[in-house]
Amino acid sequence: MIDNFDMSLVDWSRAQFALTAIYHWIFVPLTLGLSFILAIMESIYVKTGNEEWKRITRFWMTLFGINFAIGVATGIILEFEFGTNWSNYSWFVGDIFGAPLAVEGILAFFLESTFVAVMFFGWNKVSKKFHLTSTWLVAVGANLSALWILVANAWMQHPVGMIFNPETARNEMVNFWAVIFNQVAIDKFLHTISSGFLLASMFVVSISSWFLIRRREMYMAKRSMLIAGIFGFLSSVLVAYTGDSSARTISQVQQVKFASMEALYEGKTNAGLVAFGLLKDTDRKIGNKTVKDFLVKIEIPSLLSVLTGGDKDAYVPGLKDHIDGNVERKIMATPEKMERGKYAQGVLQIYNRARMTGDKEQIESIKGIFKDKDFQTNYFRYFGYASVQKPEEVIPNVSITFYSFHLMVMLGFIFLLIFAMALYFLFRDEIADKRWFLWIVLFSLPLPYIASELGWILTEVGRQPWIIQDLMHVSGAVSQIKTGSVITTFILFSVLFTGLLISEISIMLKQIKTGPRH
Repeated sequence: MIDNFDMSLVDWSRAQFALTAIYHWIFVPLTLGLSFILAIMESIYVKTGNEEWKRITRFWMTLFGINFAIGVATGIILEFEFGTNWSNYSWFVGDIFGAPLAVEGILAFFLESTFVAVMFFGWNKVSKKFHLTSTWLVAVGANLSALWILVANAWMQHPVGMIFNPETARNEMVNFWAVIFNQVAIDKFLHTISSGFLLASMFVVSISSWFLIRRREMYMAKRSMLIAGIFGFLSSVLVAYTGDSSARTISQVQQVKFASMEALYEGKTNAGLVAFGLLKDTDRKIGNKTVKDFLVKIEIPSLLSVLTGGDKDAYVPGLKDHIDGNVERKIMATPEKMERGKYAQGVLQIYNRARMTGDKEQIESIKGIFKDKDFQTNYFRYFGYASVQKPEEVIPNVSITFYSFHLMVMLGFIFLLIFAMALYFLFRDEIADKRWFLWIVLFSLPLPYIASELGWILTEVGRQPWIIQDLMHVSGAVSQIKTGSVITTFILFSVLFTGLLISEISIMLKQIKTGPRH
């Protein structure tokens, strides 16, 4: 870390990126899920020839279009911020991080944007089957866009398939397939798109509930709720499955984040899974960080050990294991990682001096060191720890990580229950009479948005202080620009994004009140 470094620049840069990402993610999940719901509805229309299904599809397509346009605008700004606010990061890993984003722009976004015009404006201008194909391609394109973006983010969580080139001071991709099939990327993609399917299903079910409460468009509301209910129920099951798989992977590749998710300070065997808990501060500390304890806790005995290690006797490391080390469990202490990171950084500094003096022999020697697998595995792997000032710095905000994870899981089970009840009442043809349930569903509309944002808060806050896990400290990634400039753009983006969100909500409400066209 640079002496006298302005940490407020890091904080404001992080705040601006978080602001943009949070607003952008309000729009993205609905696009991912609603696009497939539209494709299913239009498939029924083409199959049956029933014009009511065309009306239903076009109604939801209008809402999709409003959301899609604003989502694109916020996404473009988000990508530009890597260059404006995080230029050091972009330089350090641009060869790797940029590749999936380039594929996303060339392939997925091109596919999506090409056929979205046909989907919106091609009714009665192209054949039914071609229009249907366009709708399906938009759905596929939207989700392929998510794939490549999530591959890039997953690499930041678990960097693989690269080697560091000391000549350019950049990480360079050596195995494209390792980056794509990174287990973190697979888990993240499946969990993210299934949560988007869930959110879109709740969106459709909630708005359909409003129509049923108002006794308007009963046919459309019931049919829409049926499609979204089935799609949402299946998506909820998939969300639970992929969430479990993702947690298992995190327990292996981001162990500090995993321990923070469970507020686990002391490692143990027979570790229980916290189903519900409230944290409190204690008088104990790890360095300058206060240790949390449970004020209230409901725990499922031994389940955490079983889920992570396949056996109740499996040892689950705690935060203290990672800070102080655990020789018996072969867990390296953070101070040792800091020393190894400083050694790797020192080798790079020697290389730079050799280049300045033109010492070709030493240059070639150090190039060989960086290519050595032992050096890559045991030293360069901890390169980012050279910027860590105190061992406890690698512990993220435990309260935010813990509550984000557990609230997200609790909401997931609530959604599963809502979809199950909606389908039950639909199949019994009682849904219109269950006004109490319809009101619950209507007011549950914000909950999947909250759950979706909590997932990203867990993902990003839980890996702090890293922008690239173990390789790059967030303070080393920020652009050297004036803090005042970042504050100014933060305020401007706050106003802009809030205005866009208000506009979307007001336009959607107007469209919903108008209802489907006759």
